[in-house]
This record gives sequence, C-alpha cells and structure tokens, in this order.
Amino acid sequence: MPDVTPALVRELREKTNAGMMDCKRALDESGGDLAKAEESLRKKGIASAGKKASRAAKEGAVASYIHLQGKVGVLVEVNCETDFVAKNEIFRDFVKDITLHIAAANPLYVTREQVPESLLATERDIFAAQVTGKPDNIVEKIVNGKIEKFYGSICLLEQAFIKNPDITIKDLVSSKIAELGENIVIRRFTRYLVGEDA
Repeated sequence: MPDVTPALVRELREKTNAGMMDCKRALDESGGDLAKAEESLRKKGIASAGKKASRAAKEGAVASYIHLQGKVGVLVEVNCETDFVAKNEIFRDFVKDITLHIAAANPLYVTREQVPESLLATERDIFAAQVTGKPDNIVEKIVNGKIEKFYGSICLLEQAFIKNPDITIKDLVSSKIAELGENIVIRRFTRYLVGEDA
C-alpha cells in the first residue's frame, strides 16, 4: 500500500477542492488510490451538498457577458465560501454558463420568493379567467399548476438549463456545491437589452 504523502493529499485537493483532512481520510480509506479517493469524495460531496447550502458565501465573482453584437448584456454576482474556489476554473466556467443562460432565457428573478405578490395576483386572475365554468376546486388546481409553470419561466433557479434542459439551474448549482465542496449562491443579476424600457 503506497504511503499517503502530503504531495498526494495536495494533488487530490487540487483535483476536488475538498478539505485537506477529507482528502487525507479518503486517501487512507482507498489505500492511496487517487482515483478511488476522488470517487469517494464525490459521493460524499453529493450527499452533503444540502448541508453546505446553509453556510455563508461571501467570496465569489461578478461576471459579465455581451451577446449579439452588443444588443444583450448580463452582469451576475455568484458567491462561494472561499477565494480558493472563486479562482477555480470549474467555478469560473459555472459562472460563465450562468451569464450565458441569463442572456438566452431572460429570467426576471433569482428565486420565487422575489416575485411580487401583485404580479402573482394578476397572473392568478388571468389563469382563472381562462378556465371559467369549471368547479372551484378544479379551477384552483389548474391555476396552481399554471403558477408553477410561471415560476419556471421567470425564476432563474427554476428554469431548465439551456445547455441541458433535463436539469434546472437549481440542480446545476447543487451539482457544483457537491463538486466544489462549498456553498454557492447566485446572488443577483441584471440583464440589459438595447432599446428595452427599464
């Protein structure tokens, strides 16, 4: 069985961004096998992504994207826990994907909690008017279903990811939390379209 050297621990940390002690433990458990240790960390990372979501994310990046000969522009702030992850290529690529998604999908809010009650009330009225003549309980179910779809169209975290429509942006964030071992939060964004009213 190979010795678990500090260099091996460092190599695993650079590949996975997991903590030093987690890397050492995974290498000890895998008998110094780097590939098995990496796989073990990923499995554990996915299991603990939910726990990481409550941790403070005060580092990160502000990124921009300009599309279509300068007709569409996006600014986004994505936070993580450490400067180490903020400089990581996986994190940077993720942030870039988020700017591309916002440019293409045009969300209005990050989360459903940010949607104003007045907008929801208006949409509910419109949806209810579309299904008149049915019993109240059926109308309520239909309206609630349409509101869920409405959230999916205007809330960034609930939109289908443009590069992989099988997952939502929220799923993508969770996968990056697991992969990078830190909480990640899409804090805010602004999307500009030339000629569009503010």
